[in-house]
Amino acid sequence: MSAQDDKPGTNTPEQTPKTDAGNPDAPAKAAARPGGPNRPGKAGPAKGPGAKMGGGRMGPGNGGAGGPGRRGNAGGPGNAQMQQRIQAALDQPVMPPASPAAFEKRHFGLAISFVLLVILPTFLAGFYLYTRAADQYASYVGFSVRSETASSPTDVLGGLGSLAGISSSSTSDTDILYKFIQSRDLVERVNTRLDLQEIWSKAPNDPIFSYRGSDALEDLADEWERKVRIYYDNGMIDLRILAFEAQDAQDIATAILDEGGTLINELNDIAREDALRYARTELERAQERLKTARQKVTEFRNQYQLVDPTADVQSQIGVVTSLQQQLAEQLVSLGMLQSNAQPNDPRISQTDLRIKVIREQIDAERQKFSSDSEDVALSDVVGQYETLAVDRQFAETSYTAALASYESARAEAVRQSRYIASYIRPTLAQEAEFPQRGQLLAIIAGFLAVAWVIGALVFYSLRDRR
Repeated sequence: MSAQDDKPGTNTPEQTPKTDAGNPDAPAKAAARPGGPNRPGKAGPAKGPGAKMGGGRMGPGNGGAGGPGRRGNAGGPGNAQMQQRIQAALDQPVMPPASPAAFEKRHFGLAISFVLLVILPTFLAGFYLYTRAADQYASYVGFSVRSETASSPTDVLGGLGSLAGISSSSTSDTDILYKFIQSRDLVERVNTRLDLQEIWSKAPNDPIFSYRGSDALEDLADEWERKVRIYYDNGMIDLRILAFEAQDAQDIATAILDEGGTLINELNDIAREDALRYARTELERAQERLKTARQKVTEFRNQYQLVDPTADVQSQIGVVTSLQQQLAEQLVSLGMLQSNAQPNDPRISQTDLRIKVIREQIDAERQKFSSDSEDVALSDVVGQYETLAVDRQFAETSYTAALASYESARAEAVRQSRYIASYIRPTLAQEAEFPQRGQLLAIIAGFLAVAWVIGALVFYSLRDRR
């Protein structure tokens, strides 16, 4: 059908049967086209010149019942071109369905690589694990470092002598012990006691799990990391020791526990010695200070011939106070006599004389406060003595605190303040737990499978890019 067939007035009644009814293939084509007689369409009045086709069927470009044309725009040149493209697409032959996938040469290579890289290594690993790998026994031990904190006797003195209190953190001690278990020092100590090379070489047919190194500490330290597994959590240490015999594993665990206790004791001794030395030094200083203070007090007493100037002053003050009371009484008596007796009464003259003597005695006693026989003021003497007394009292207090601190440090040195508390004693295995053959085999197979899948994906991605 051409574009001229859609123009108004070009279709004649004679041409319509030839296009539709006169063509024997038209019913089949109409049935194959969308909107044909076999496809229900929306019936409506046809527009355009093409509405006169026989049997009520409409050709391309017409908006009849079920036709592919658009409503209200049938018969236009643009619509005719679109209908032509649709018809051309419908007339193209249908591609046959895809044939079933065939097993090609690259698939053989992929299967062979899977067998060589996954199945075969897994089989060899399983064969080794179940035929040649020797049984290993595990011994478990768990412990932590405990620290005793006892109250110091110097607390009774109000905290003046807390000079040798041993304070430590068990967490720090546990950290030190954690590092010590992984050190060459511990490997050397345990090897001296048990001969680790001989213990870990008791499986000659197992080249993987058995020890194959020399007697050098470096090789033994590497094997130690494989055989001794350490777990550390919140100040608690758990160990798992492997050996080819259960008794050997337990012996190694016991040796580790003993050597750890020895290390803690060494650290404890160092801390005790430091505290004791410091307390001893403070005690010697306090003794020297007290000796000097007492010597100065003795020199003062020899110089002024006074044992306690404060006591002398207090006694003199008492004398003056007594004289003042007597003076007051005499003054009262004199006033009464002057009021009641005659002016020439001898009692008045006697009372005056008594008052005069009391006043002179008071003045004499007061003169003693200002100076002594050597013209040194008694107040200055008392001041010097009070200074010396304060120094002596401070020296005595310091000496008492230092002595208590030294006794506390000495008692702490005798008592063990840090020790290893084992909450799991070294166990003796009843059956072999290692190697965990099934778990190891599954890990090996999974790792090889993942590596093979990644390799296959990389290979196909590189192949598709070329």
